[in-house]
Amino acid sequence: MNTTNDNYLNNPLIHADRRLGNSTSAWVKGFDCTHMRPLIICRGPIRKEAMDVFDEMGINNYGILLSEKDSIVYQNALAPELRKLTDPSRVHRVPDYTGADKEERAQRIQQIVNIALTNGYNCIFAGYGFMSEDAEMVEGMEKAGLNFIGPCSFTQKSAGMKDQAKRTALETGVSVTPGVNNATSLALFAKYGADGLEACAKDNNLDVDFAACKDDEEKALAVLAASYAAGIDIIDAADIGAALQSEAKRMLAEKPNNRFRLKAIAGGGGKGQRILQSANSYEGATQEEKLENAVANVPSLVLECLIELKTNGVGDNKNVLIEMNIDTTRHQEIQVVGNGEWCMTMGGRDCSLQMHEQKLLEVSVTEEELEDAIAVAESADKTAEAEQLKKDLVILQKMEHEGAVFGEAVKLDSVGTFECIVDGEAHYFMEMNTRIQVEHRVTELCYNLKFSNPDNANESFVVESLVETMMLLAAHGPRLPKPERQLRSKASVEARMNATNQALTPHAGGVIENWSDAIDGEIRDDQGISMHNPDTDVFMKYHLAGAYDSNIALLLTVGDDRTNTYERMAEVLRVTELRGKDLATNLEFHYGLVNWFLGNNINARPSTRFIVPYLTAVGLLKQEANNLDLVYAYKQVCQTQINAAADKEAKLALKEVLERKQILLTRPIEMLLAEPHMLAGWLSVQQHNFSIENGKVVWNANLVRVLSDTYHFLNLDFCDSKPAASMIWDHDNEILSQAVAFYDALEEKLGTTDYSAIDAALAGSAPAGIDAEQWAAAQAAHQGYQAGTDILSLLPYIASATDFFALKVNEDLSIEIPEKLTEEELQKTMAKVLVPPPVAKSDEILAPTGGMFYSCEAPGMPPFVEVGTHFDAGQPLYIIEVMKMFNKVNAPFSGTIEEVLIEADGTIIKSGQPLFKITPDEKVIEETPEEIKARRQAATNRFLEALPQATSQPELAEA
Repeated sequence: MNTTNDNYLNNPLIHADRRLGNSTSAWVKGFDCTHMRPLIICRGPIRKEAMDVFDEMGINNYGILLSEKDSIVYQNALAPELRKLTDPSRVHRVPDYTGADKEERAQRIQQIVNIALTNGYNCIFAGYGFMSEDAEMVEGMEKAGLNFIGPCSFTQKSAGMKDQAKRTALETGVSVTPGVNNATSLALFAKYGADGLEACAKDNNLDVDFAACKDDEEKALAVLAASYAAGIDIIDAADIGAALQSEAKRMLAEKPNNRFRLKAIAGGGGKGQRILQSANSYEGATQEEKLENAVANVPSLVLECLIELKTNGVGDNKNVLIEMNIDTTRHQEIQVVGNGEWCMTMGGRDCSLQMHEQKLLEVSVTEEELEDAIAVAESADKTAEAEQLKKDLVILQKMEHEGAVFGEAVKLDSVGTFECIVDGEAHYFMEMNTRIQVEHRVTELCYNLKFSNPDNANESFVVESLVETMMLLAAHGPRLPKPERQLRSKASVEARMNATNQALTPHAGGVIENWSDAIDGEIRDDQGISMHNPDTDVFMKYHLAGAYDSNIALLLTVGDDRTNTYERMAEVLRVTELRGKDLATNLEFHYGLVNWFLGNNINARPSTRFIVPYLTAVGLLKQEANNLDLVYAYKQVCQTQINAAADKEAKLALKEVLERKQILLTRPIEMLLAEPHMLAGWLSVQQHNFSIENGKVVWNANLVRVLSDTYHFLNLDFCDSKPAASMIWDHDNEILSQAVAFYDALEEKLGTTDYSAIDAALAGSAPAGIDAEQWAAAQAAHQGYQAGTDILSLLPYIASATDFFALKVNEDLSIEIPEKLTEEELQKTMAKVLVPPPVAKSDEILAPTGGMFYSCEAPGMPPFVEVGTHFDAGQPLYIIEVMKMFNKVNAPFSGTIEEVLIEADGTIIKSGQPLFKITPDEKVIEETPEEIKARRQAATNRFLEALPQATSQPELAEA
């Protein structure tokens, strides 16, 4: 049955009949998977996707886990997948999907095994996140006779743990990031000495075969492995922190201008990682003093990494890597598929657009698209661009080769991701993710896999889903022949729509009350939020409680090239309407960012450090916008034009026209001033229509058409079914439609679309074929339609005042980032401009966002502050956990704690909630309303000076 939501439910790009058992070929039928009964132990969009794919494969007896947080803890937060899975016997309730420590994780693994065996499931699907890369869990499933739909435990151990993966990479000749991957061994040597390992094993009753070890490093690894198996600690986080502190000091001394990255080995998705700033960024009278200051907080950062991953318990493998953080890098990854014998790749993905180690916009990297882009650049004589694209093609081919070699080395028998950083013409292996990635759709929309009978080429089947591929490999892996990679689309892009605010920090607690239906060409992956009420076919509200990560949905589009793909994504973002209570998402950010690339160069190669400077530039736009008084500006523009009119009658006519057009002209500007991300996108795509000459805004486009485009850009097109607040008002639409129709007719009459030529013609006498009276009417209409449009110059003026266009794409596709946008203090200030802190009394500190409150670094440690504590600006006050990310919140100013208003750790707090009563060291003096008004008018007057001087106008026709 077709519904209003058919593009979501039945998109042919991601939905298909996958029942191989219905084939007429006996060979194809042999790969039927209906005997598989999977238990899905993940959540989020991947759970809904797996349910869909399994249904389409004819696998109807799957079950799912359901946590308390996804069912009973929060109102309106019941897992929306239950609208699809209505059989309660296939829904298995657990406290949570993982455990808080090693003991609880072991209990959860056993609980999952028991659920599977008791209910007749024979395989486990873990998706991404939680324990999907937990070798211990996979091994437990295998021992219980369950089939794990993903890489086997051997692969998980060889490639999933970051330290072992780097050792494997070095053995197979894969280039790796410089760093140290054996901190636990170093800590063990520091504590017991190389000669004391056997005594350590004996004292702790550890069974270690030292004779089988070829060197001290292997002995240390064997002792450590035995301690993990025994569930004891022979070294702790403090020992590892001390070892890494020593290594960090050595590395920082060698590279004082480089930053370094700490990475817990079990991390993923940016969790369990911290950046160590360069030595030369610290104060110090000597280089030694700078080094000491730089490494002072290494132990605490190590602890943060472990706590964030909940791997700080007794018996946990607490290894943390330290490696060079190559700041100008791009983050690229290769999709790898194997069955344990053969291994192949499916192109790449560029994931450089990220913040806080969280990916935001991911784009495909394919040989076919790169080859086309090279040809286009060469035909346009863009030599530097073509050369960079050629380098990218070579790098892609090298990474794909190394990915396949590495996959074979670790006996990859499912899907995995070979992650690299690209620095100039070099690339370095970072890690292999032994699971399906969040962004896997980017790849499967570009390529499918054709499996053919080796004995009969006429027998084959095509797989277009990586989840389906995982199931086939789990069910029939050794029998599956190596497939052929086939092109579907040359380009695809994915935008992660997250519950974050304008500064891209997590924002929990919002309720989605309405979400517009998916449009044609939009691929929307969510966890079922968009599934309508089956009885009424209307959207059902959903509470973004923030118990898990911030992702709401994955939005994807495809195209013949990157430009086409981004244009489709821009259209999806333009028309998406998301409304609710206390709702904050990054939808506007994505709309602005996609249009930034469309307006600059779609082939731009941003580094992983691009987003924060970009946000800072957007913050500067907002800061300038906040300083401007639109009502005052429009009044002054009108008065200038009225004063320039020829006589009293003309002045009155013009005054009436300008009054009628006020809302038409100012409403879209007001929206752009309020939404800085949309303003950034608008400026990017409109930048070719204006210039700043001698401090004046000069347009080379018809401002009526610019205005019309702006209404469309803001999704304010006239539509009978829309509420008035969501579209251009009918009387304004009438004026604008008449104006556009007038210029359409005029362009046809004059035989040109060049606005400068049209404007010049209208300033002169009637051209041949048009009588003087008709031409005079056209001149008057032109003046009427253009009246007041100078106010649009306010927008490019803001860009000029903030130097927005200094953030630009160079000819070689690198992005030029002005130095000021990299200044940490400015970045922090602009983040507060984008998301002003809650208004607090002078004696309070308020929560900047909702989440879970913790007073200390870890359980058992002293609180950061307590009653009577004097704190300095920048000193940590507490930790707030928002969507599985732990964030230290620092004091915005100095003062003394008078009262702690939160009674216990783990308390859920809301944005703006008072946390502490304090006495500030200095009292803040607030601006008076009069001072604010004077400041804004002074800033607006500077804009008015940037307008071309008004000239006398002929008599106007009424617009």
